Amino acid sequence: METIPANGPVIDFRDVVYTLPNGQPLLQNLNLQVQGGETLVLLGRSGSGKTTTLKLINRLLTPSGGEVRVNGALTAENDVIRLRRSIGYVIQDVGLFPHFTVERNIGLVPRIEGWPAERIQLRVEELLQLVRLDSQIASRYPHQLSGGQRQRVGVARALAADPAILLMDEPFGAVDAITRDQLQREFLSLQQRLNKTVVFVTHDLREALRLGSRIALMEAGRLVTVLSPQDFLRSSDPLAAAYVQAFGEGLDSAANRGTS
Repeated sequence: METIPANGPVIDFRDVVYTLPNGQPLLQNLNLQVQGGETLVLLGRSGSGKTTTLKLINRLLTPSGGEVRVNGALTAENDVIRLRRSIGYVIQDVGLFPHFTVERNIGLVPRIEGWPAERIQLRVEELLQLVRLDSQIASRYPHQLSGGQRQRVGVARALAADPAILLMDEPFGAVDAITRDQLQREFLSLQQRLNKTVVFVTHDLREALRLGSRIALMEAGRLVTVLSPQDFLRSSDPLAAAYVQAFGEGLDSAANRGTS
């Protein structure tokens, strides 16, 4: 099987098309590469193709045309269960199992992978500390947590088996502004320590500027441009400029990687 060089992209979309059974195209000729250790933000309005792109990485969806490669291997030829277990996945509504405690939710994938109980317990304790949650909540159930706590547990669960790739679909969109700011700061701190390869979906330009190494702007199923946060603010692309104008002042500080 053909593979990319060791220094090539971790995730590679090559002429990817995704079409619904009724013929409606959701993605058209997507060519996009994600480098190791970066946070690539997919930015766009609802229906632009952001979440579709994300789900093609862990084969929640399969391309109608073209190919997606993860670590050089075609996702279509990978064992789908192994692929998904090797990629952390965080969504807006968290998706925690309501009848599982926090400890069982976080330890789910390691348990499936056959880790011994003692190792799982140590990993849960380590992750709770990493996402700044008190170890006492390990015995609680999701309904006993705040929205911000649930999101932190969702991140901890995605990190449980130490995946190199993390997919995040509007993970902070359902919490209040203060909690969202805290979660963004904690994400930046985590990324500096863990150096994961992250693909992060958002429609919020401020969040994209703050968290992204690069921003991939999407519209109507097409990739418009890929720019650094600083270059995005100066871009002459009409759609990028419209985003900057719509979000108003104070974007320069947001692009300063979380120091605002």
